[in-house]
Amino acid sequence: MTNSPEATTPDSSPASTTTETGRTFERIAEPRSENRLVLESGVWHQISPKYVTVQLISTGSFLLLVIAATLVLTLLMHQLWAWIPGGILTVILAWTLVILPRQARAIGYQLRDDDLVFRRGILWQRFVAVPYGRMQLIDITHGPLDRGFGIAQLKFVTAAAATGVVIPGLEQSTAETLRDHLVEVAESRRTGL
Repeated sequence: MTNSPEATTPDSSPASTTTETGRTFERIAEPRSENRLVLESGVWHQISPKYVTVQLISTGSFLLLVIAATLVLTLLMHQLWAWIPGGILTVILAWTLVILPRQARAIGYQLRDDDLVFRRGILWQRFVAVPYGRMQLIDITHGPLDRGFGIAQLKFVTAAAATGVVIPGLEQSTAETLRDHLVEVAESRRTGL
């Protein structure tokens, strides 16, 4: 399986790991098991490492808020029961921060002749193939942190709700180029051109 270090256009090929707008991870992370899900052909495009930074900031901020609330409740208000939910949330959020970079390296998409394939996950792998002709809506969204770091997420909506796919952490220009390309291909597939 190959991957694309940079996905500035939908039809880009592997080149270098940097461009004018940014870079992507060097290779896609995969499970080591012989029984993993594999798509052998095609070029895998990956998300920007800026996605990890944004997620670390947002999750880290929430972790600090949980710690502060737990300390206020237990030390100032003498509510010792707050150690239990505070401790559980702290462990979960700390674990999330630890595994986040590896999770981000496992996210990728592949443009094939008839569909877009999205993959994510190491322990729980998910592969979703979205046929171009079934795409009804392609939406770009980004929050304040995303805008600050120049990334966005691309959401595909089809008639079947289960096939809704969100590709997070795309460079803004890549998301716009991919959206325009997919709208064009989806329209041509629906009209039978």
